[in-house]
Amino acid sequence: MSGIGYFGPKRKPGYEEQPSINPSFLKLRLPFYHYPIEYQDFIQGMILACVPLGITSIMQSALNFPIEVAVLMVMLNNFFYLWHTSFGDPSIAGWITPGIPIYTAYYETFSKDIVGPTGVYIERTQALIAAQLVLAVIFLILGLTGLGSTFVERIPTSITAGILLGSGIASVERIFNPAQPFVKDLPISFLVSAALSLFLLFSKRAIAWRKRNKILAWIGGFGIVPGFAIGYILGLITGEIKLDLAKVTSKLIIDMPFDRMINEVSVFGVGMPSAIMFGSGFAVALVAYIIAFGDFIVLKALIKQADEARPDEKLVVPIGRSHIICALRNFAEGLFLPYPPFLGPQWTGGQALVVQRYMHSTPEQEYTYWGGATSIFWGMSIALMLNPVVQIMLPAKNIGLGLTLLIQGYLCSYLAMEMCENNIQRAIAGIMAGALIMANYVALWKPIFGMYSSFFSAPAMGLLVGIVLHILIEREPGAPKKKK
Repeated sequence: MSGIGYFGPKRKPGYEEQPSINPSFLKLRLPFYHYPIEYQDFIQGMILACVPLGITSIMQSALNFPIEVAVLMVMLNNFFYLWHTSFGDPSIAGWITPGIPIYTAYYETFSKDIVGPTGVYIERTQALIAAQLVLAVIFLILGLTGLGSTFVERIPTSITAGILLGSGIASVERIFNPAQPFVKDLPISFLVSAALSLFLLFSKRAIAWRKRNKILAWIGGFGIVPGFAIGYILGLITGEIKLDLAKVTSKLIIDMPFDRMINEVSVFGVGMPSAIMFGSGFAVALVAYIIAFGDFIVLKALIKQADEARPDEKLVVPIGRSHIICALRNFAEGLFLPYPPFLGPQWTGGQALVVQRYMHSTPEQEYTYWGGATSIFWGMSIALMLNPVVQIMLPAKNIGLGLTLLIQGYLCSYLAMEMCENNIQRAIAGIMAGALIMANYVALWKPIFGMYSSFFSAPAMGLLVGIVLHILIEREPGAPKKKK
């Protein structure tokens, strides 16, 4: 068995779930006792610490958070990710990523003239807090009532595919957009690492080589790490990445200014948002949930693939449980460390890495899904506590972020095409994807609809287009509903 330190109960032979302390709703699993630490996923998580550090640029530019506080918030947020896999949700949690430009534009509509002692923009931070707390309530209500699970189960295939395809194209568009830093600033290091990562993860040739060669199987188990490492080295050689050794060797542990975080950026420091902020924040939170809705769909599709590939372990996706954990994360962080990208059920790039390794491993190579799924965040969270790791990764944060976007684009695109059963569904998915990316009428209709203009952002409009096309073109009057 791969992994380090496992002495707890093992599952019964056959198609069974991995044991847990509490077999009911929240299935607590502890490291070493219920799953081993998979060192490959742990190391991969440490290297991928460059990805969450990318949000510090928005924290500084849009909200003027001090960098020391921003890095601490990133580290704490990563420990919150462990709530999912530690309590029985197979999700590799993450941001609600595609909507980040929408959220940022919303915060920036508020004043930056009212500042705290260190220059934090008070009104913008309050707007973030309000929207994140409203989002927590949406997740909680839909999770407790079971409506979230119903929405995911009942959504038509064409709309599901449209959400997936739109998310995939939006991710790829961002990578190749000349205004973004990936190809513009890192043409050699990023493109080489991207090509190698896609080859190692998805190439039939690479998968066949891994099955025949133990060394290649071991290298392939690290996912995008080999590609990232080679890209990083090329970046240093070409000068695309600049490393400040003085910062790397200055200390071992990052600064942890908890008092500053509470006093400068939390609700206890900047004050409770106004009723108007909660009202306008509802529209932004609803848009965020619409995007997160797509993450639930992708999560179910990926876990279904993993479950079918490994008949020795049963994997289920409890949508209600995932909703409730997302609600708790957004509520806790909304109060103490408001997080600009919001907190959703899945980091698609990380989910793909964990699922791919699990699918192509035997029980001897990776005994349980929960070992890899949890180890990746143990590695990332611990790495973000170490100043040398943080200072080494910060210059390459756009390589890691770009790779996750690329993997999300690849997976979402092929899953969308795979689930469509006919040309009508494919056509609706294509049109809906275009609307999801481009149909942003916020600026056009803001003078008419005022603070509720966020309802007319691209995600909401894309979903509306998909529903209308499904009713007009695909849905057959009086036809019995197919059980999905």
